Amino acid sequence: MVGRFADTYQNPAITGRITALEEWGITMLKVSHKDLIRQAEAEIETVQPTDAAQWLDDDNVQFVDIRDIRELQREGRIPGAFHAPRGMLEFWIDPESPYYKDVFGSGKRFVFYCQSAWRSALSTKTLQDMGLEPVCHIAGGFRGWKEAGLPVETLPEKKPEKK
Repeated sequence: MVGRFADTYQNPAITGRITALEEWGITMLKVSHKDLIRQAEAEIETVQPTDAAQWLDDDNVQFVDIRDIRELQREGRIPGAFHAPRGMLEFWIDPESPYYKDVFGSGKRFVFYCQSAWRSALSTKTLQDMGLEPVCHIAGGFRGWKEAGLPVETLPEKKPEKK
């Protein structure tokens, strides 16, 4: 068995609890979100916030914020970051997709981040598998960036639409 419960089948007390859960109709996942993140991190490049900050003025580097727009509006972003919602990434990087964004064909180094580096680890792995390169993500995400005292850019307030 693969996943976080692989070792539990060696322990009869835990095996009994899992069997009881299954009898109640609760399905146990084969792989947890932590397993997926750990697997992704083993195959991608992770950079520390202070190292990534050295690329802020590098025209050959594009920071990509994959958080929800409400997170950006509430907390700001890394200066100059391109916003690409996680749910659209695969479509935005694929030149054959009707949603393709030219920024992803620029040949730049892409530095992905989210709030805590979980979504960005999974996204970086997926995009790397699709062939986008070079790619990496920021350890600790935007939270780590802010905790390191690095610059943050606020988004302009969105004005209500006139009817």
